[in-house]
Amino acid sequence: MSDAGRRKRAAVLTVTCLGQFMVLLDNSIVMTALPDMQRDLGASLTGLQWIVDSYVLALAVLLLTGGAIGDRHGRKRLFLAGLAVFTCASLLCALAGGTGSLIAARALQGAGAAALSPGSLSLLASAYTAPRDRARAIGLWAGISGLGLSAGPLLGGALVDAFGWQAIFLVNLPVGLLTLVLGLRVLDESRAPRRRGLDLPGVLLATAGVGTLTFGLINANEDGWGSATTTGCLGSAAVLLAAFLVAQARSREPMLPLGLFGERLFNVSHAAILGVGFGLLGTTFFYSQFFQLVQGHSAFGAGLRTLPITAGILVCGPAAGRLAARFGFRLPVTCGLVSAGTGLITLGAVQADSAYGTVWWRLALVGVGLGLALSPLTAAAVASVPPERSGLASGTSNTSRQLGAVLGVAVLGAIVHARQTDGIADRLAGRDLPPGSRAAATDALASGGGLVPTESVPGLSAAAQRLIVGDAFTEALTAAFRTAGVVMLAIAALAALGLSRSAPPEARAAPAPGSPDAPHEATPAGPGRP
Repeated sequence: MSDAGRRKRAAVLTVTCLGQFMVLLDNSIVMTALPDMQRDLGASLTGLQWIVDSYVLALAVLLLTGGAIGDRHGRKRLFLAGLAVFTCASLLCALAGGTGSLIAARALQGAGAAALSPGSLSLLASAYTAPRDRARAIGLWAGISGLGLSAGPLLGGALVDAFGWQAIFLVNLPVGLLTLVLGLRVLDESRAPRRRGLDLPGVLLATAGVGTLTFGLINANEDGWGSATTTGCLGSAAVLLAAFLVAQARSREPMLPLGLFGERLFNVSHAAILGVGFGLLGTTFFYSQFFQLVQGHSAFGAGLRTLPITAGILVCGPAAGRLAARFGFRLPVTCGLVSAGTGLITLGAVQADSAYGTVWWRLALVGVGLGLALSPLTAAAVASVPPERSGLASGTSNTSRQLGAVLGVAVLGAIVHARQTDGIADRLAGRDLPPGSRAAATDALASGGGLVPTESVPGLSAAAQRLIVGDAFTEALTAAFRTAGVVMLAIAALAALGLSRSAPPEARAAPAPGSPDAPHEATPAGPGRP
């Protein structure tokens, strides 16, 4: 290959890595900014949940559709369109003056991410045709992309402390514009030889069903589990998701072929991936709030204190693939989930005044466990289907992880709100408050999660409010951590029973040449091609 060809391939690698880096960075960078957003925008705990979930929800339900649109209309076109939407939405996030406008801009960000993410790997694989070169390029792409997820809390903390929460979105503008300019110059258009149809009814039903379910779970924070709104949303979600399954069964080209669920390995691996997403992002939502609002650290200090999780994932992730290749999926996945579950359960013993020396090793257990489990679970999902459908399995595993994250933030947030409200009520029971004000005081103190309300509560000093809110919030967090830990251990038991002990078949490690789902088997667009 000529020097010019090598330089062009390196440029394609740079563009695709930068695009995927931004997608994963915005999954985690927002976490350390949540307390500042809460203070500046006056957001409740429910508002913070939606700031996180609106992005992840849009990304989750549109990922599979994004891949189908790219196959049909051109991957370069969709990648660049998604990148443009993502970059513009980042600017809208930074300019948001209220919680509602920020939630809407985050949802638009997620839609852009769902467009650019599927195309990044396909475009990269099209540029590197030799198997050895492609493997190296994809390994580098995965490493740099994973760095975006891991670096989010630390980078976010530094930006928030230096410039404010808006900076975590503004940092996307120069990176997005640079990537867009480079992409226009170096990317070649490609399409799949066999173009999948767009399952519009499936997309609409999945979006409505998962969105309504998420709204119902988060709304329980405000109105309670027995309210008409909450029960109506949960009931409607059940109907919509059932209609989605019926539509998939009848569709000629469904976004989620139901025949895949006939394979045990597919079911077990996707259930485990859903559980990992639930525990990973669902608990990450609260780490920065605990370190900042309860223990009083800066945003950067909170990011530093989550480094044991990042280090565990980065150190154990590469080893997990080698363990799976030698011993099969069961060993690394089961050991990883047991480690993560144990770490989360032990985090349930942390108190507001706990020294960091008693906390870091618990976070490290979580990171080590996730590092051991994530890669083999994705490989198991791909190995569970015929080679020609490996691209689809990769997409469904990614969607499962994002849906788990949506449910984790919603469910664990509901647990925290309910437990904190009960804890505050118990602590106010023995205090001498004006008649009829106890319920109002409980609602006021519980509305902001770990943030003490700016308006004083009659009958309580500022110091008393901080103590009550901090202790009740920490107690609620421990319940959420223990819940996530139990989920992880349950998934570990499922993995031990359902995953194979044998080494994964090499034939299913990558899409077969010429398959409709193989990202590297692209048809260049040119004259005469539709």
